[in-house]
Amino acid sequence: MNKTLILNSRQIQQKINRIAYEIYENNYDEKEIIVAGIASNGFILAKYIAAVLEKISPIKTKLIEIVIDKKNPLAAEINLKLNEKELANKVIILVDDVLNSGRTLIFGAKPFLTNPLKRLTTVVLVDRGHNCYPIKADFVGLSLSTTLQEHITVEISKKGKETVYLS
Repeated sequence: MNKTLILNSRQIQQKINRIAYEIYENNYDEKEIIVAGIASNGFILAKYIAAVLEKISPIKTKLIEIVIDKKNPLAAEINLKLNEKELANKVIILVDDVLNSGRTLIFGAKPFLTNPLKRLTTVVLVDRGHNCYPIKADFVGLSLSTTLQEHITVEISKKGKETVYLS
């Protein structure tokens, strides 16, 4: 299988930095935001974004992980390790690595929809643009037109060794 390098580690870090600055620009008056990453790559990206936000702004960030069965998201309840008081009138930043059909992102947003939020925004590193669900990414690292047969692989297991491939 042929793999084409789309983003190297330096380029991914540039995208993360730019996204963090955009989040800060849109939330400069907030005291605290919740950065929620969809396991596993989305959560790692959320950690990177939260770290940059804490460096560049006075905004406190609370990081949470959302675990979803991506093949069957209705199979199990999605539980957040926050109570409703902690979510009330907060800004939520929902992070995932790739937006393909929108299925994972829309199910990742589901637990927040029963709480009175101030704002829910979405972040993806790569947007493929094959949406089947009514959700979009508010902040995108890279928009990439692909065929349905092509696959995007995001490898971010080691800091400094992050890559995005098209295969």
